[in-house]
Amino acid sequence: MQARVTACQSLLLTSQKKEFLADLVTGEESWVLNNNDTQRAVWIPRGEEPPVQPKANLHKKKCLLSCFWDAKGMLYYELLPQGITVNATIELKWDTVLHPPYLPDIAPSAYHLFRPLKLFLKQKRFVKYEDFKMAVFDFFDSQSAAFWKKGIDDLPERWLIVVTNDGQYIVD
Repeated sequence: MQARVTACQSLLLTSQKKEFLADLVTGEESWVLNNNDTQRAVWIPRGEEPPVQPKANLHKKKCLLSCFWDAKGMLYYELLPQGITVNATIELKWDTVLHPPYLPDIAPSAYHLFRPLKLFLKQKRFVKYEDFKMAVFDFFDSQSAAFWKKGIDDLPERWLIVVTNDGQYIVD
């Protein structure tokens, strides 16, 4: 928890520098399912049998979404089909910012981008990879400039919440 507080304190100080948030690029990866069927909960009267629902497929097709974006929009994303790996790195000469690993509550891609994307894809089925890829592109393309800006502009407030709450995770 102390690593979270230290990182957020550092980020709060850095964010006071002019143009820090405007120049900030964030990146993240997430698995995204091609088939987003979900089982539904139903209320039934006492003594009645619940409706039969097919079992969830434990080995669903999925793609690894890797993306980089800033306050102006999506800069780069790649959707890799399951089983495909990336063997090359790109040297961009970016400065990296101190942060502990796995921060779903303060990584903007995790709380601001992937949640609405997964809601958008919910209940959709894609047989062809190209259709799935196009749906993800359409989602990114349909987001307003305000959407991207808010994802970055909310960061200092979230960092302050972590510091104020001694590193506790933010529950949205």
